[in-house]
Amino acid sequence: MTDVVMPQMGESIVEGTLTKWLKKPGERVERDEPLFEISTDKVDTEIPSPAAGTLAEVLVEEGKTVGINTVVARIDEAGGAAKAAQPPSPPAAQPAPPQRATPQPEPPAAETIQPAPAPEQVEDTAPAGEPAGPLSPLVRKMARENDIDLSRVKGTGAGGRITKQDLEAFLAQPAAQPAAPAAAAAPRPQPVAAPAPSAPLPLAGAAKTRIEPLSTMRIKIAEHMVMSKRTSPHVTTVHRVDMTAVAKTRERNKAVFQQNYGFSLTYLPFVARAAVVALRQFPLLNASLDNNNIIYHNEMNIGIAVALENGLIVPVIRAADEKNVLGLQRSIVDLATRARSRQLKPEEVQGGTFSITNFGSFGSLMGTPVINQPQVAILGVGTVDKTPVVIDDAIAIRSICHLSLSFDHRLIDGALADQFMTRLKQVLESWSEEVL
Repeated sequence: MTDVVMPQMGESIVEGTLTKWLKKPGERVERDEPLFEISTDKVDTEIPSPAAGTLAEVLVEEGKTVGINTVVARIDEAGGAAKAAQPPSPPAAQPAPPQRATPQPEPPAAETIQPAPAPEQVEDTAPAGEPAGPLSPLVRKMARENDIDLSRVKGTGAGGRITKQDLEAFLAQPAAQPAAPAAAAAPRPQPVAAPAPSAPLPLAGAAKTRIEPLSTMRIKIAEHMVMSKRTSPHVTTVHRVDMTAVAKTRERNKAVFQQNYGFSLTYLPFVARAAVVALRQFPLLNASLDNNNIIYHNEMNIGIAVALENGLIVPVIRAADEKNVLGLQRSIVDLATRARSRQLKPEEVQGGTFSITNFGSFGSLMGTPVINQPQVAILGVGTVDKTPVVIDDAIAIRSICHLSLSFDHRLIDGALADQFMTRLKQVLESWSEEVL
């Protein structure tokens, strides 16, 4: 019997949501065949079966969030007689409740009314109680910042563990905090009282609005973005880059790329290659922070943001400093294609040390991207446009691109960020490297 566990999809990920089972108990599954789908803030993908055999039992239902390494199913490699053991287990659990109910048919009616207020009193009188299960650093931080008594929060994670969603749900219920101090209670009822003129809203909303719950991936992305903003003081610097030399090189080679390799040559691998050169000279932008320690990474693993139909994902190009433009373009195309078809492996969204997001592919001139934690910088690439510029007191038409670098001001100062961008700009404006 082989245990199937919830994989870890990133360094900072401690849980995942099982969104869909692709096999049913009793069905045959081959090794590496997609078994179930999961969703986190880093990846929304299919998880392959670790072994060939019969899906003997499913331990985690669809839509449930569990911690990493939690056993979600078992596969019987012998052939699958064990699957018959699963149907009897639910009936075995069902007789137990009737036995408890039969000894107390009538009297419990009065007793069941009394326990109801009891839990509320226990919650109010036990503010210092320790919640069930381990707590992630983010949960503890959110509890401190919002003065939340964790003993009053009901955990829905594995083993009753409190998750971020539990804290957000708790904060969204003003009635759940009547005993809070007046200073803390006053602001919360106010936003709730503001919708008092919501009498007209049902009339207008019924005809003109539609309510749709966020997808699991969208919720995870939102949490990750808010966490990044809370963690890192963001600063963004923007540099205008003359991409004419790169544009000419690309024009000379794009037909060969399409004919020989079956994919287009874009501007993104040139930017990634220039970023690698600049990171070699300024390794602090390829580092991370761990409390008061700087972690210098010996590898350059570049994350490339990929837009999906319902979200965003950042697969990682491993050892990007060892690849030329051809190798980088091949990796970008491969990762983007498999990201959109949910074929990425867990390790392909882990270990990034620096990220690049290309919003210019959608026509954006520039932007201020959010840092992908636990990294300390992210490079944004704007669209490349032919623009009239002044060169030696004469007007010329050049291919201009705006590059923006968002960086963590706890570790990186503006001077260092601009030195990095200046070096990156020099590489692109004086491009001479062969692409093949």
